[in-house]
Amino acid sequence: MRRLNLDQLHTFSEVIDAGSFSAAAARLDLSQPAVSLQVRQLEQRLNVRLIERVGKRLKPTSAGLTLLEHARRIDAAVEDAMRALSSHASGVVAGEVAIGTGATACIHLLPPMLRAMRKRHPMLDIRVSTGNTDDVVTAVTENRLDIGLVTLPAAGRSLHITPVLRDEFVAIAPAGDQQWATEVTPQRLAAAPMVAFESGSSTRLLIDEWFLQAGLRVRPVMALGSIEAIKEMVAAGLGYSIVPRMSVNAAHYRRGLRVAALTPELSRTLAIVVRQDKPLTTGLRKVLSALEALGSTA
Repeated sequence: MRRLNLDQLHTFSEVIDAGSFSAAAARLDLSQPAVSLQVRQLEQRLNVRLIERVGKRLKPTSAGLTLLEHARRIDAAVEDAMRALSSHASGVVAGEVAIGTGATACIHLLPPMLRAMRKRHPMLDIRVSTGNTDDVVTAVTENRLDIGLVTLPAAGRSLHITPVLRDEFVAIAPAGDQQWATEVTPQRLAAAPMVAFESGSSTRLLIDEWFLQAGLRVRPVMALGSIEAIKEMVAAGLGYSIVPRMSVNAAHYRRGLRVAALTPELSRTLAIVVRQDKPLTTGLRKVLSALEALGSTA
C-alpha cells in the first residue's frame, strides 16, 4: 500500500467536519471539484469508500470513521512538527547536542561555557556525560554522542580531532605538610604515598609515563576515579597526588591543599573529537565554536 497523502487526508477530515464538499472547499480555499477529487483519490488509494450521503448531508462510512480517528492524530502530530521546525526556520538556535568528556573537564572547565550557552540559546538542549577517553571516542564514532572533549592521544579514522587547550599537571599535598616544596621531581615524589587516578585512564597513563622517563615506577596507596575524591584524600593527609592544574585553579579548590609545579613539566592536551561525516546543525556549530574558544579562556 502506498503512503497516505497528507493533503488528501486533511481534506477528507474537513469534508466530514464541514458536512459538505462545498463547505469544505470554502474552508480550504479550494474549488469544490478539487476537494471532491482529493477525496476520490484517497478512496482509490485505500480501496475503500470513506463517505456516504444520507439525505442532504455527508457522513463517514465505517472505514471513514476509523480513518478519521487516525487523521485527527496525524493532523495534531503534523502541527507539532511544524511548530518545532518554525524555531529553526526563524533562525532560533534549537535542538539537542550531546557532549562526552572527562570528569575533571566536566567539573572545572565546562560549567561557565554551558551557563553562557544556556543564557544565549535557551532553546538549545546541551547534554553532558562523563567517561574516559576510549569510551567517549567510541560513543562519538558510533554516533551516540555528537561531540567528545577528551585527553589526547585519541584516534579514529572516521573522526576529526581538533586540539583545544594545554593543561599542565601539578602535585598536591596536605596543607599541613611543611616540607612541601614549590617544585617537585619524580625522585622526591616516588618515595611518598601516592593517591592516584584509576589504572587505565588516559591521565594515569600520562603520569605513569612521567615517572618511567625518570626510571621510576610508583605503587599508589589508593587509585580513585574521581578527581574530587582524590583531593579530599590528599587534604585528609593520606598522601600526595598529581592532578590537572584546572582542578585546583580557583582558591576554594585549594582548601586543605598545597600545590607545587612539576620538574620536568608534565601536561596534557584536550581535544574535540567529532565524526567527519557529522551533519553540522546550527546548534552543533555553536557548541563547537564555544568549545574551541575554551583554549583562549583557560
